Amino acid sequence: MINPQSIPITAFNYNLPEEKIAKFPLPKRDQSKLLIRKDGQISETIFQNLSEYIPENALLVFNNTKVIQARMLFQKPSGAQIEIFCLEPEEPADYAQSFAQTRSCVWRCLIGNAKRWKREKLVKEVHGTRCTVERLKTEGDVHLVRFEWDNSDLTFADILEIGGELPIPPYLNRKTEESDKETYQTIYSKIKGSVAAPTAGLHFTEAVFQSLREKNVDFEELTLHVGAGTFKPVKSETLAEHVMHTEYFSIKKTTVEQLIKKTGHVFAVGTTSVRSLESLYCIGEILAKNPDVNLDELSVSQWQAYSENSGQLSVNDALNNILNYLESRKSDKLIAHTQILIAPGYHFKIVNGIITNFHQPKSTLLLLISAFVKGKWREIYDYALAHDFRFLSYGDSSLLIN
Repeated sequence: MINPQSIPITAFNYNLPEEKIAKFPLPKRDQSKLLIRKDGQISETIFQNLSEYIPENALLVFNNTKVIQARMLFQKPSGAQIEIFCLEPEEPADYAQSFAQTRSCVWRCLIGNAKRWKREKLVKEVHGTRCTVERLKTEGDVHLVRFEWDNSDLTFADILEIGGELPIPPYLNRKTEESDKETYQTIYSKIKGSVAAPTAGLHFTEAVFQSLREKNVDFEELTLHVGAGTFKPVKSETLAEHVMHTEYFSIKKTTVEQLIKKTGHVFAVGTTSVRSLESLYCIGEILAKNPDVNLDELSVSQWQAYSENSGQLSVNDALNNILNYLESRKSDKLIAHTQILIAPGYHFKIVNGIITNFHQPKSTLLLLISAFVKGKWREIYDYALAHDFRFLSYGDSSLLIN
């Protein structure tokens, strides 16, 4: 077995010309190109034809997270501009509770031009409401920021919606436009919390869903709020020194039941869905050792899946451990955190197929793809580059089937 900690990240570099990066989406989502890799063979079509390649009675799992307008700009009296980028809620820590807050809340944030902002409060008018921010403390490059506003009719969700800006990926090298508010959301996005879209889902249209229904394909949803860490390149020489970002995810008990019924036929839409689904197996392992673990201790660590004792449970046993845990607590939903790093050497337990876009060089997303295609990622990317596929968030996609 490959030891992923010794993998040199330079092995996952490739030349991505600027002109290959899609700066804007196509006018029609499902007209994007779709690369198919099945049985080691590569072909191409358009996304509208996806149902022709998904097996009948398969299960597609989607991430229903919704991108929030997480970037807020404040101006100091001196004229210096301070950018506050909301990452995740701190007080209250629950996303839904935080968005419902009136008057105040605390978030973990990145701060642009942080050196110019000491400890003074900054003020911004948001739709006639006075919004104040105060930096409480700093942990590494993350800052705790208190938001306060003087209109109790507005929730924090309203404040961001009115006064924030949608954070499109930095590699697009352009400002957010009004059209991004629609095109940078999947048509099935529901649960607010992401600072980046689960971009594999951007290609889906109602017509594509209808063609899949006609093949008796089932759909399930989970929620993983995508953090800014998804854009963080691996800067260390090997994976051993790279710290994987942690993300919150939730999945319904009924979805876990469906995964058991559809074992061997599970297709994940996007790498965030892959990370969530594969994390379920790890959580099943945690529960096998300690079925009474506290909910806040259900967290998958970066290297858990590579430990000596991992992988001995059957998939169904792992998922049934989760069902038993939820039933014992009369809960209809699992909420957990995952830091899972999927890299060559990883053995997939739940996911049999992936729909995904084309990712940045030297990224953990590319490592995940390499693990899934048994190291053959370069031939897929060489084909895409040679056949005018569009790369990254607004680019084309691929269907990878094991």
